[in-house]
Amino acid sequence: MKLHKYFFISAVLFHAAFLTGCMEWDYGDTEDFNAPATGLFITNEGNFQYGNATLSYYDPDSRQVQNEIFFRANGMKLGDVAQSMSIYDDKGWIVVNNSHVIFAIDINTFKETGRIENLTSPRYIHFLNDEKAYVTQLWDNRIFIVNPKTYSITGYIHVPDMTMESGSTEQMVQYGKYVYCNCWSYQNRIIKIDTETDKVIDELKVGIQPTSLVLDKYNKLWTITDGGYEGSPYGHEAPSLYRIDAESFRVERQFKFRFGDCPSEVQLNGTRDTLYWINNDIWNMDVTDERMPIRPFIEYRDTKFYGLTVNPTNGEVYVADAIDYQQQGIIYRFNPNGEPIDEFYVGITPGSFCWK
Repeated sequence: MKLHKYFFISAVLFHAAFLTGCMEWDYGDTEDFNAPATGLFITNEGNFQYGNATLSYYDPDSRQVQNEIFFRANGMKLGDVAQSMSIYDDKGWIVVNNSHVIFAIDINTFKETGRIENLTSPRYIHFLNDEKAYVTQLWDNRIFIVNPKTYSITGYIHVPDMTMESGSTEQMVQYGKYVYCNCWSYQNRIIKIDTETDKVIDELKVGIQPTSLVLDKYNKLWTITDGGYEGSPYGHEAPSLYRIDAESFRVERQFKFRFGDCPSEVQLNGTRDTLYWINNDIWNMDVTDERMPIRPFIEYRDTKFYGLTVNPTNGEVYVADAIDYQQQGIIYRFNPNGEPIDEFYVGITPGSFCWK
């Protein structure tokens, strides 16, 4: 499943890695880049504790991909498990989970401009302004508050009723002065944070383990729950897709999957009126629909769809194939009708995307 297949079996290894697994940033030869004005970054997770995460960049116009651009531009490895990437203030912020670091890079040259270190196990970063951002964590009951200008940790948001061992905060979206965040590992809730006080002021119970979170054009939050797993002490149930009104913070609609389904990766198109997700195949529906689709948008067999994004300008769909989590992954590019356009190889376990 998307949230790192190895996390269910490697909690003990993580705590050892947190104490002893700090990366040594050895510098070597570098290359000069000048990226096209628009393009797509792909974070390739690599393998847990192997330190083989990489960053790729794809130019849709030329159909050219550049792999391992962080290493090639900076002469050092990216680290252990590249989880996500965001762009803010003309910098790309790469969250490297098990190396406990977020790198900031120039989005044209790919050169490092700074880094935020000493994080627990960072997952996603959400920017509030030039001097304040939130960073969610795995195996921590705190969301870190950081200053992007000084690359420093400035405070914490403590999440109620969450232990350090089972704690997990994930993706964030903002509506007005409030940031909403899904709590995944052994959790079943969305939390609401007041950005003026940096306090959790409310929570909403959903199904077991909400895996992602987006906000559509009508100010509705969407999340998919994975339902846990067989033998989980927290329970195991059929997954669901939820539509939540951001204003009232109440569930408006629950769409149920079949028991045994593995939905993940909720995404929106550029106009935020069409929802996409992975459940073996790729599915989509209008955000106003009251029924789930009966036929997939893109069918694919004998593969492992692992990541998903939609080009915000033209509606093209990109799907990451992790294959066997050991070899280079493949990105498939489709037009808005689901017809194939291109495919290209990237790094090991491509998991997330970031549009420039």
